[in-house]
Amino acid sequence: MGLKWTDSRAIAEALYDADPELDPLTIGFVQLHAMICALEDFDDDPEASNERILEAVLSAWLDERD
Repeated sequence: MGLKWTDSRAIAEALYDADPELDPLTIGFVQLHAMICALEDFDDDPEASNERILEAVLSAWLDERD
């Protein structure tokens, strides 16, 4: 089963694993959206995201780095 937009914690973990050195605060929502859609396990409608979802992923990603 692939990652969905509702899986913000799992998406954040996958983003962190893909590039542990990347500071999530240095990217914008457009780049974040593209990075999520490019994840190998991502399997959801790219158009189904919104700012709230991206904020949740960003927040979880920041937690993952701590």
